[in-house]
Amino acid sequence: MTFRLSFILTVLFVCTSIAQNGTPNDYLSAQFHKERREALRKKMPNNSVAVFFGNPVRNRANDVDYVYHQDPDFYYLTGYKEPNCVLVVFSNNQTDKDGKTYNEMLYVQEKNPKAEQWTGIRLGTEGAKKDLGFEVALNGKDFLNSGIDYMSFNNVLFKEFENDTRNSKRDKADLYKLIEAFKTQIGYDVKTEKQADSNLQNEINPKKSITSKKASTDTKSITTFMASLREKKSKEEMVLLTKAVRISAMGQREIMKAMHPGMSESEIQGVHEFVYKKYGCEFEGYPSIVGAGNNGCVLHYIENSKMKVENDLVLMDLGAEYHGYSADVTRTIPANGKFSTEQKLIYDLVYDAQEAGIATAKIGNSISAPDVAARKIISDGLVKLGIIKAADESRKYFPHGTSHHIGLDVHDPGLYNNFEENMVLTVEPGIYIPNGSDCDKKWWGIAVRIEDDILITSNGPVNLSGEAPRKSNEIEALMKEKSIFDSFSLPKLD
Repeated sequence: MTFRLSFILTVLFVCTSIAQNGTPNDYLSAQFHKERREALRKKMPNNSVAVFFGNPVRNRANDVDYVYHQDPDFYYLTGYKEPNCVLVVFSNNQTDKDGKTYNEMLYVQEKNPKAEQWTGIRLGTEGAKKDLGFEVALNGKDFLNSGIDYMSFNNVLFKEFENDTRNSKRDKADLYKLIEAFKTQIGYDVKTEKQADSNLQNEINPKKSITSKKASTDTKSITTFMASLREKKSKEEMVLLTKAVRISAMGQREIMKAMHPGMSESEIQGVHEFVYKKYGCEFEGYPSIVGAGNNGCVLHYIENSKMKVENDLVLMDLGAEYHGYSADVTRTIPANGKFSTEQKLIYDLVYDAQEAGIATAKIGNSISAPDVAARKIISDGLVKLGIIKAADESRKYFPHGTSHHIGLDVHDPGLYNNFEENMVLTVEPGIYIPNGSDCDKKWWGIAVRIEDDILITSNGPVNLSGEAPRKSNEIEALMKEKSIFDSFSLPKLD
């Protein structure tokens, strides 16, 4: 597929995913989330219950919070994107007092017109039933005295608490109180945990104090279950993940055309993120990394504060997040449009290593295979260039692994055994030679990483981010093209 045709198809794809009222309509379906809960249920031990809590609201400063982002596991299983929520999944059918059976319960934020005027419309219990397909949806306050007898289950599955939630005085069913209620009901750490404030205890359960009886709990299995589910992507997921990856590749293409030595790192970041927003992305999958010269040697450099990139190589590790799914694409390009001799030698070495790594991304191979293949190329190459004396010294210039899963998390969970069909992983070798390194000074400040998102198929690896050039000569050719940003200017400010 030519770039021009694929670009047109992407635009059409974005346009056709917008509903008549102007809002996106290509989110994961309620049926997808239901099927994921069923898949989890099949992994759970007999007579067990799994309890999932949404992510906490994070405070940025004073009365300003960070933009809310749901816990990926919670979103994967429910599609619910609001805070202060709980999902309860039973391995076996339960029967209520009216004789009706159920095997899951979703607790959501209660509808509140006054709060919604400030922070947006809430889905509420009826929305959870209608839009998300839950038969049993209750308000969060109902979880405080849920009546669930956790002591009657062989296993109560949940992820260990991080203790990073705030207790809101305004909300009688915030995440803090939901978690404290659950801890009380299962007898969580009653011997070592300090008893909660008496007022809070009365609010959660006015008739009972913390019991000495403890439920049989398991905080490890649920992580393994979710990793095994999420490491292979469904067709529905692949639509969104592929879109996120292709949008990220488009960002890389546009900055290749727009780059010049007078740009700042943050301006380069802005071009990428503008492209993301233009295609309808809600977020970046992680803080954008734009490192010119020696800054590129910092693996997770996010300051992006250098005012002029000059003639440096610019390492750009960025990923668009589209409807929860995050890409992870890295390109390294010369700011002036032409690789120097040393820059090209290092760049081409990393490219060869990546090619070798991608070639091993086949069903049945170990997930470590790309790293082994790429590391061999880089180790031998660095010796040949005289940068190191022995191959086993290469880790100081190639210090990280080569592959990780991507999906709802940029570092998606997985069991990391062998490649299986419908996994999507990165292949991202790199070489980083900081100023002051123990080698010829001509190599100092050169940092190169090339990262692509690879789909594992029965026909071999498919590079989802291949629309962004990787070969050094192809990068130089694209950088000669005109950019839509060439004529963009703003008034000067004093």
